[in-house]
Amino acid sequence: MTATSDSKKEGGFLETVRVIIHALLIALVIRTFLFQPFNIPSGSMKDTLLIGDYLFVSKYSYGYSRYSLPITLDLFSGRIFGADPARGDVVVFKLPKDNATDYIKRVVGLPGDKIQMIGGVLNINGVPVKRERLSDITEDDGSGRKVLVKRWRETLPNGVTYETLDLVDNGMYDNTPVYDVPPGHFFMMGDNRDNSQDSRVLSQVGYVPFDNLIGKAQVIFFSIDEGAAAWQVWNWPWTVRWDRLFKTVN
Repeated sequence: MTATSDSKKEGGFLETVRVIIHALLIALVIRTFLFQPFNIPSGSMKDTLLIGDYLFVSKYSYGYSRYSLPITLDLFSGRIFGADPARGDVVVFKLPKDNATDYIKRVVGLPGDKIQMIGGVLNINGVPVKRERLSDITEDDGSGRKVLVKRWRETLPNGVTYETLDLVDNGMYDNTPVYDVPPGHFFMMGDNRDNSQDSRVLSQVGYVPFDNLIGKAQVIFFSIDEGAAAWQVWNWPWTVRWDRLFKTVN
């Protein structure tokens, strides 16, 4: 083998390494500053988000905190280029209890708001949120039995509208005390009201600090039936929820 052929092989190997490193750096920049993928592991945001949905979250929507980095490092405090979320945004955030677990809920309360559930109806600053009864849907109750679940269209004071589920009447968190949202914090709730551990549970979630926000849920880029394995591509024709692909999150 000649020296020329050896140098060509070495040059080809180094070029491949450079391409891989560049690709990884680009992916790191995109994940850190632009979009981060998340998947939905629970039904707390049904019917807006389903178990098996994969979505992109925009990191730039609310600016950047130390939780925006792929590895949480205490490099700075507060937010850079911060922008408050709007009421009704679906947000991924770090659970305040451990500052590590990713949660996804809807912002219903802003700093200074008074939030309360009365008879299953969300009240903001003493005013019941407008909601419209929709047709019931069928859900599995967890034991394999199919049950009818009430479905509502809820409209927040700023006009944001979305669907909520009401599994049971007079559920555990259908009637609550008044929650006073502190400055610099937000009140989060799941759309599946009787199956969501959210800000109503002060000991587990509570008020979410602005710094804990990671980004705004934007679009579902992939979705597969609950219980199906995403890596089993040969089953995709039957297990992928094609109608949910590239659906915006509202």
